[in-house]
Amino acid sequence: MEAEDFIYNLDGNQRKIANFLHQKLIYEYGLETKIRFKIPFYFKKSWVCYINPVKNEGIELAFIRGNELSNTSDLFDFRGRKQVMGIIIYNLENTSWNFVEETLIEALVLDETVSYTVRKR
Repeated sequence: MEAEDFIYNLDGNQRKIANFLHQKLIYEYGLETKIRFKIPFYFKKSWVCYINPVKNEGIELAFIRGNELSNTSDLFDFRGRKQVMGIIIYNLENTSWNFVEETLIEALVLDETVSYTVRKR
């Protein structure tokens, strides 16, 4: 399955949001995509983020290395996770895109400059 197939299989508002994010991540930021764990992951040198459908017609844009980013807003939430930080988008018009894009740029700089190492337990 390709990311486009995943998006096509979503319904209504989720499809609209996921397609918008997919286009932005691929064409504006030059990320590659692969389906992992049945959802689209986006990467340059390593995984940067993923999009995941959530209840109530939302899509979560989650950053893999969220614990290393400067989370200066209450828009992003760890939702009980230690590393991954995300924002749930329910409506494209009511989302603070400046802050989302600043966070995405910070995640891309981090990916480019600091090697990602997986901690083994």
